[in-house]
Amino acid sequence: MTVTVTRTTAPEHGIVRYASIGALELESGGFLPDVTLAYETWGTLNADGSNAILIEHALTGSTHVTRGDTDEEGWWEHLAGPGAPVDTDRFFVVSINIVGGCYGSTGPSSAAPDGRPWGSRFPLITLRDSTEAEARLADQLGISSWYAVLGGSMGGARALEWAVTFPERVQRCAVIAVGAASTAEQIAFAQAQTLAIRQDPNFNSGDYYGGPCPEDGLALARRIAHITYRSAAELESRFGREAQASESPLRGGVLAGRGRYQVESYLDHQGSKLVQRFDANSYIALTEALMSHDVTRGRGTLGEALARATARFFVAAVESDRLYFPAQSRQLAEALPGEVDVHLIQAPIGHDGFLTEIGQLGDLLRTDFLV
Repeated sequence: MTVTVTRTTAPEHGIVRYASIGALELESGGFLPDVTLAYETWGTLNADGSNAILIEHALTGSTHVTRGDTDEEGWWEHLAGPGAPVDTDRFFVVSINIVGGCYGSTGPSSAAPDGRPWGSRFPLITLRDSTEAEARLADQLGISSWYAVLGGSMGGARALEWAVTFPERVQRCAVIAVGAASTAEQIAFAQAQTLAIRQDPNFNSGDYYGGPCPEDGLALARRIAHITYRSAAELESRFGREAQASESPLRGGVLAGRGRYQVESYLDHQGSKLVQRFDANSYIALTEALMSHDVTRGRGTLGEALARATARFFVAAVESDRLYFPAQSRQLAEALPGEVDVHLIQAPIGHDGFLTEIGQLGDLLRTDFLV
């Protein structure tokens, strides 16, 4: 496919824009005839296109990494912005909504060629498919090589896939809070989440648009996920066995009538929040894309697969993470060419520490990685 390269700057920082990248043949054998990618940029691309950084969002993240010209807080404010480690006064920062998402890129809720939402007809997407799509957008933006690609959780998996799929286009790669592949346990947690959605009475095989949405299933999926995002110690210290407000877990005429523990109320709240902002089919599509994460697939051993990469790597883990264990980050670092340290984020909360405590890595990123 021939892509027209048009160099752009960013007169509006942190504002969602859209690009058509054409048809996309997928690793699974599926096909999308006309793919749109939503993206945001901050800063200005320099004359030779050499100062561009790609920040990859996690599973339910959006393109809005940092405020820019808006009043809306971004999800990684401590990482990117004017004067931040990823300094938008110095770098041209790009964030792209993954194919299959619901923040503007082509996904299950998008219109298919017949004008109806893709729904149950939406094909299986892998992280390699998303990398191919993003490479076409980079071409359109005039970016032949990223100064750096970085992300956490699924975003880190996407960053790693970039470095191995397009080694000549990635100079630096930061992989945070994720390993080289999704493990059997991680796939098991993911399957429980997707099944919760599929078993919702309103799911209708994915063709629920125009009718009731599978909100209960999506909220349950988020509850399952959120337990893995937080540590046992954090849940215990915050909630323990305390009852929620005036409710009593030990009172109720029938089983369904008892009150909740505080931790139950907390999970209910997390489920309700996601239902208000995310599409259930996209949750399935992206969860299954993350299941597909395996940088070695078709590339030999882990060492052989990573030998393709020429980027300088930065690897970090959350010391209390019980979803993507620090041992997986160490395994990745040991298999990378050269000597790569694993930097530990000291956070008691678990996996979500890659978001809340990214500031701990700020000086290292600024002085050792982005130099």
